[in-house]
Amino acid sequence: MELQSSILMSAKIHIVDAQLSLIHIPLEHYQTYLQALLRLILPLKPDGEDLEISSSWTNRYPFLNISVTPTECSLVCPKSLGKELFGQASANTANRTHAAIISSEDYVVMSVEGEGLEAGKRVLELTSPLALAGISIFFITTYFSDYVIVPAKSRGQVIRALEDRGFRFEKSAEAYVNPAARHDRNKSSTSSFGTLSPSTPPPTTVDELQVRTFALLKRREIVPKVDADIRLVQCAGRRDNPNNFLADEMGLQNGLTKCLINQPRFLSLTLTEDEPASLLLDKRLATHFDANHVLLGNTEEFLVPIMLDLEPLPLEATGIVCGLAGKLAGHKPDDNFQTAIEMSYLSTARTGTVIVEEKDLQHAMEALRVEEGDTD
Repeated sequence: MELQSSILMSAKIHIVDAQLSLIHIPLEHYQTYLQALLRLILPLKPDGEDLEISSSWTNRYPFLNISVTPTECSLVCPKSLGKELFGQASANTANRTHAAIISSEDYVVMSVEGEGLEAGKRVLELTSPLALAGISIFFITTYFSDYVIVPAKSRGQVIRALEDRGFRFEKSAEAYVNPAARHDRNKSSTSSFGTLSPSTPPPTTVDELQVRTFALLKRREIVPKVDADIRLVQCAGRRDNPNNFLADEMGLQNGLTKCLINQPRFLSLTLTEDEPASLLLDKRLATHFDANHVLLGNTEEFLVPIMLDLEPLPLEATGIVCGLAGKLAGHKPDDNFQTAIEMSYLSTARTGTVIVEEKDLQHAMEALRVEEGDTD
């Protein structure tokens, strides 16, 4: 079975031209790397002076995600920056067991623009083609867009998976788009990148992938957990009034600084070259911002994170995001979606976090545990 994805049909997929590193910092050593974290939101000029806020400091990076959760501190950042800030901090650490773990593998990120379908079905439709191609991914939902992070060595596989679904690269858009409405999508061009064969045969259907995912989680004794004390809000840096640009930028920067200094229970910040800052944060952290002027979004609508500790799995494990999304989106073998749950997703170095509305928490937990009795 192949999903005929209305999301993918209308999506515009841009592969960001940057080499990224994935960094894991154990929470007990968070303070060791606090200055490095602050440097990311308090950038300096090459001469070491403070950066003047004449253009948004939030658009200085091709892609950056800083996430602090109850299980870890995790970053996705440009490779050179990760080595400069966190490699140096690790070198200055007397006890090497305190060092941050920087991925030896490089990663690339794809931004996905497109509308349609509820969030859970969107996650499923965006991840299933890659999962069925045996490509490991990280997935980050932000206020504005979805981002899929893949190993740089799998870039050729990713492009082939897109081309197999009718995508072509359009120079005018500088992105992969699906011209299926205008062209015959059965024809496929040859990628300029080589392809890699997955080490084990991937599943052939989303249903098979779901079964494999939950069987793997059961074998590794990975169960969904909820911290009853954490409620989240999804918001963004405000940038809708040019007259308040400087005040908004400084207010956002000051609020983030306060959050990081106090080691938040939950904070995820995503910065890109062409969008305002996107935040997913503990509702109590909103008090660090002048929410009416600095943050865009409803800070009174709360979300709940359901966390799965994926440390027992290798980084190259495939299908986790798609398998979880398929279960919550209510995907059934007959291609119908029943009892779908609105969800978003945050991948960090060693944790997968499913994010749902409070009203859907019990239903989501039941769905994620429904396979616990299976042993296959």
